Amino acid sequence: MTQEVKVPTLGESVTEATVGEWLKQPGDAVAQDEPIASLETDKVAVEVPSPVAGVLGTQEVSVGDTVEVGALLATIEEGGAPAGDGEEAGRAAQAREQEKQIDQETAAVASGEASSGGDVPTMSPAVRRAVLEHGLDPTTIKGSGKDGRLTKEDVLAAAKAKGSTPAPSQSAPASPAPSPAPAPATSAKGERRTERVKMTRLRQTIAKRLKGAQEEAALLTTFNDCDMTAVIEAREAYKEVFAKKHGIKLGFMSFFAKAACLALKDVPAVNAQIDGDEIVYHDFVDISVAVSAPNGLVVPVVRNVESMSFAEVEQAIAGYGKKAKEGSLTMDDMTGGTFTISNGGVFGSLMSTPIINPPQSAVLGLHRIEDRPVAINGEVVIRPMMYLALSYDHRIIDGREAVTALKIMKEAIEDPMRMLIDL
Repeated sequence: MTQEVKVPTLGESVTEATVGEWLKQPGDAVAQDEPIASLETDKVAVEVPSPVAGVLGTQEVSVGDTVEVGALLATIEEGGAPAGDGEEAGRAAQAREQEKQIDQETAAVASGEASSGGDVPTMSPAVRRAVLEHGLDPTTIKGSGKDGRLTKEDVLAAAKAKGSTPAPSQSAPASPAPSPAPAPATSAKGERRTERVKMTRLRQTIAKRLKGAQEEAALLTTFNDCDMTAVIEAREAYKEVFAKKHGIKLGFMSFFAKAACLALKDVPAVNAQIDGDEIVYHDFVDISVAVSAPNGLVVPVVRNVESMSFAEVEQAIAGYGKKAKEGSLTMDDMTGGTFTISNGGVFGSLMSTPIINPPQSAVLGLHRIEDRPVAINGEVVIRPMMYLALSYDHRIIDGREAVTALKIMKEAIEDPMRMLIDL
């Protein structure tokens, strides 16, 4: 019996996607709920699972095609697997479990690369497996696939050039080793080369939204510097009992999220947005927090931060960070938000002018902490300082309101005992 696989519902207001990659080819055995294709939307990548166990029949669309919700993607021949289907299904299930473990381990590697400023390429499960098995850094491998994606052959070629051999795995099903592609030729000394790579759908959307924000909003940025001594001391004093009680580390982001809530409550325009000829004010604070993912930075939303504890904020952010690295963020995770916090300091940024995330009207930019000489009570002392930047839409937020809001955040960070740590 033939089963149709159609483009699933992608989220509110999202009607189409781009076929990013086929994870299964015609004739491949698939288990129920096993991903067969990856779709790229304006915000996230979505894997399409098989509704039944069987064999992939036809692929009705190609990589790079734009498809609408409900469109036919492929067909599955239900129960069409060859003899030994039960054994094949068992091996498929075992392989999926291995993929999950490998994804988690590779995500940890990707996280470290992202925090150091490297661009982590998008990788399919098979490529992630090959990267991990050969112990390679994916950011150093040139992708030959569509849009510069890494292929398994790219990884094998890099491994061959490095002289790497995969670690043995007793649980992996035996299969003939694919022939590695020849290593790419080294450019002649002094040779100048160029390369054209098509922008992904996500990157195109980011470009349009940021350019649109600059063209439509009256953007302005106000700065302040912040003494991080008290927060650093509070984290050091409470880190062990906090982690023991809540099961998570006390980070910087919860301090800034709660400080932002104080400011947005006192200066509601910073938490508002323009809708036509009206200003929409919110009595809640939904903070979009920029986190690093293999595809780039994404901004999932932590909702009702004003009513959350420090531990709940840290747990929510950590949960989104894990989902981002695993590629499992949903459209609902990314929808909404009344204010954004972006921490460029993890990449080493000293100062920046962040761009607002429409339809929001303000964004707080955090930067690296560095020891600097400052004057306190007539004496020059060395303190850990951070520059804060608040970019805002001058159409709705006056300069006095923006400066006041940023000053409230600064004061809350410099005196964190004013905020409840929930211990």
